Amino acid sequence: MLAESEKIQVLERLQKYCAYQERCHSEVRNKLLNMKVYGDDLEEIISQLVQENFLNEERFARSFARGKFRMKRWGRYRIKLELKRRDISEYCINKAMSEIDEQDYLSTLDDLVEKLIGEYQHLSPAERRQKITQRLGRRGFEFGLISQSLEKFRIP
Repeated sequence: MLAESEKIQVLERLQKYCAYQERCHSEVRNKLLNMKVYGDDLEEIISQLVQENFLNEERFARSFARGKFRMKRWGRYRIKLELKRRDISEYCINKAMSEIDEQDYLSTLDDLVEKLIGEYQHLSPAERRQKITQRLGRRGFEFGLISQSLEKFRIP
Protein backbone atom coordinates (compact mmCIF):
# COMPACT_ATOMS: atom_id res chain seq x y z
CA MET A 1 0.00 0.00 0.00
CA LEU A 2 1.19 3.46 -0.87
CA ALA A 3 1.04 6.29 1.60
CA GLU A 4 -1.51 8.97 0.70
CA SER A 5 1.22 11.49 -0.26
CA GLU A 6 2.92 8.91 -2.52
CA LYS A 7 -0.40 8.10 -4.17
CA ILE A 8 -0.98 11.79 -4.91
CA GLN A 9 2.51 12.10 -6.43
CA VAL A 10 1.96 9.03 -8.63
CA LEU A 11 -1.46 10.34 -9.68
CA GLU A 12 -0.01 13.74 -10.62
CA ARG A 13 2.75 12.07 -12.66
CA LEU A 14 0.21 9.98 -14.52
CA GLN A 15 -2.04 12.96 -15.14
CA LYS A 16 0.89 14.64 -16.89
CA TYR A 17 1.67 11.39 -18.73
CA CYS A 18 -1.92 11.16 -20.01
CA ALA A 19 -2.22 14.87 -20.77
CA TYR A 20 0.91 14.77 -22.96
CA GLN A 21 -0.76 12.38 -25.42
CA GLU A 22 -3.71 10.00 -25.52
CA ARG A 23 -2.99 6.75 -23.67
CA CYS A 24 -4.78 3.44 -23.44
CA HIS A 25 -5.42 1.54 -20.22
CA SER A 26 -2.67 -1.00 -20.89
CA GLU A 27 -0.04 1.74 -21.36
CA VAL A 28 -1.04 3.36 -18.07
CA ARG A 29 -1.14 -0.03 -16.32
CA ASN A 30 2.40 -0.82 -17.57
CA LYS A 31 3.62 2.61 -16.47
CA LEU A 32 2.20 2.01 -12.99
CA LEU A 33 3.78 -1.44 -12.81
CA ASN A 34 7.15 0.07 -13.80
CA MET A 35 6.66 2.58 -10.98
CA LYS A 36 6.13 -0.43 -8.66
CA VAL A 37 2.47 0.39 -7.99
CA TYR A 38 0.37 -2.76 -7.65
CA GLY A 39 -3.01 -4.10 -6.61
CA ASP A 40 -5.71 -1.84 -5.21
CA ASP A 41 -3.54 1.27 -5.51
CA LEU A 42 -3.07 0.62 -9.23
CA GLU A 43 -6.78 0.10 -9.81
CA GLU A 44 -7.68 3.15 -7.72
CA ILE A 45 -5.33 5.40 -9.71
CA ILE A 46 -6.61 4.11 -13.06
CA SER A 47 -10.18 4.58 -11.87
CA GLN A 48 -9.46 8.16 -10.83
CA LEU A 49 -7.79 8.92 -14.19
CA VAL A 50 -10.90 7.63 -15.97
CA GLN A 51 -13.23 9.66 -13.72
CA GLU A 52 -11.19 12.83 -14.35
CA ASN A 53 -11.22 12.06 -18.10
CA PHE A 54 -7.44 11.81 -18.39
CA LEU A 55 -7.95 8.26 -19.62
CA ASN A 56 -10.64 7.49 -22.20
CA GLU A 57 -10.28 4.37 -24.31
CA GLU A 58 -12.72 5.44 -27.05
CA ARG A 59 -10.97 8.78 -27.42
CA PHE A 60 -7.61 6.98 -27.55
CA ALA A 61 -8.83 4.54 -30.23
CA ARG A 62 -10.26 7.34 -32.40
CA SER A 63 -7.09 9.41 -32.09
CA PHE A 64 -4.88 6.38 -32.78
CA ALA A 65 -6.82 5.44 -35.92
CA ARG A 66 -6.80 9.01 -37.27
CA GLY A 67 -3.10 9.45 -36.58
CA LYS A 68 -1.89 6.14 -37.99
CA PHE A 69 -4.00 6.57 -41.12
CA ARG A 70 -3.06 10.19 -41.80
CA MET A 71 0.58 10.17 -40.71
CA LYS A 72 1.80 6.63 -41.36
CA ARG A 73 -0.79 5.83 -44.03
CA TRP A 74 -1.73 2.50 -42.48
CA GLY A 75 -4.71 0.50 -43.69
CA ARG A 76 -7.73 -0.47 -41.60
CA TYR A 77 -6.56 -4.04 -40.99
CA ARG A 78 -3.25 -2.97 -39.44
CA ILE A 79 -4.91 -0.27 -37.32
CA LYS A 80 -7.43 -2.81 -35.99
CA LEU A 81 -4.62 -5.28 -35.25
CA GLU A 82 -2.62 -2.68 -33.32
CA LEU A 83 -5.69 -1.63 -31.32
CA LYS A 84 -6.41 -5.27 -30.44
CA ARG A 85 -2.80 -5.64 -29.28
CA ARG A 86 -3.51 -2.82 -26.84
CA ASP A 87 -6.60 -4.64 -25.48
CA ILE A 88 -9.04 -2.09 -26.88
CA SER A 89 -12.67 -3.25 -26.89
CA GLU A 90 -14.42 -4.16 -30.14
CA TYR A 91 -16.86 -1.28 -29.55
CA CYS A 92 -14.01 1.26 -29.39
CA ILE A 93 -12.30 -0.31 -32.42
CA ASN A 94 -15.50 0.10 -34.44
CA LYS A 95 -15.79 3.73 -33.31
CA ALA A 96 -12.16 4.27 -34.33
CA MET A 97 -12.78 2.84 -37.80
CA SER A 98 -15.56 5.39 -38.29
CA GLU A 99 -12.87 8.10 -38.10
CA ILE A 100 -11.47 7.01 -41.46
CA ASP A 101 -13.37 8.55 -44.36
CA GLU A 102 -13.93 6.04 -47.18
CA GLN A 103 -13.01 8.51 -49.94
CA ASP A 104 -9.80 9.53 -48.15
CA TYR A 105 -8.99 5.86 -47.62
CA LEU A 106 -9.37 4.97 -51.31
CA SER A 107 -7.52 8.12 -52.37
CA THR A 108 -4.62 7.30 -50.04
CA LEU A 109 -4.50 3.76 -51.40
CA ASP A 110 -4.38 5.08 -54.98
CA ASP A 111 -1.59 7.50 -54.04
CA LEU A 112 0.44 4.68 -52.50
CA VAL A 113 -0.13 2.43 -55.54
CA GLU A 114 0.97 5.21 -57.87
CA LYS A 115 4.12 5.81 -55.82
CA LEU A 116 4.97 2.11 -55.74
CA ILE A 117 4.39 1.70 -59.48
CA GLY A 118 7.18 4.21 -60.02
CA GLU A 119 9.37 2.47 -57.47
CA TYR A 120 8.94 -0.93 -59.16
CA GLN A 121 8.82 0.15 -62.81
CA HIS A 122 11.96 -1.89 -63.57
CA LEU A 123 10.05 -5.13 -62.83
CA SER A 124 7.74 -7.07 -65.10
CA PRO A 125 4.01 -6.25 -64.64
CA ALA A 126 3.38 -9.53 -62.76
CA GLU A 127 6.31 -8.98 -60.39
CA ARG A 128 5.31 -5.33 -59.92
CA ARG A 129 1.75 -6.33 -59.02
CA GLN A 130 3.03 -8.92 -56.55
CA LYS A 131 5.47 -6.51 -54.83
CA ILE A 132 2.89 -3.71 -54.59
CA THR A 133 0.26 -6.09 -53.20
CA GLN A 134 2.71 -7.41 -50.59
CA ARG A 135 3.83 -3.94 -49.49
CA LEU A 136 0.30 -2.57 -49.17
CA GLY A 137 -0.90 -5.78 -47.53
CA ARG A 138 1.75 -5.33 -44.83
CA ARG A 139 0.49 -1.78 -44.34
CA GLY A 140 -2.93 -3.20 -43.61
CA PHE A 141 -4.87 -2.49 -46.78
CA GLU A 142 -7.45 -5.03 -47.92
CA PHE A 143 -6.35 -7.19 -50.86
CA GLY A 144 -9.59 -6.63 -52.77
CA LEU A 145 -9.13 -2.86 -52.61
CA ILE A 146 -5.47 -3.17 -53.61
CA SER A 147 -6.51 -5.19 -56.70
CA GLN A 148 -9.14 -2.60 -57.65
CA SER A 149 -6.60 0.18 -57.33
CA LEU A 150 -4.04 -1.71 -59.44
CA GLU A 151 -6.67 -2.21 -62.14
CA LYS A 152 -7.28 1.57 -62.23
CA PHE A 153 -3.61 1.96 -63.14
CA ARG A 154 -3.85 -0.88 -65.67
CA ILE A 155 -1.45 -3.18 -63.85
CA PRO A 156 -2.48 -6.68 -65.00
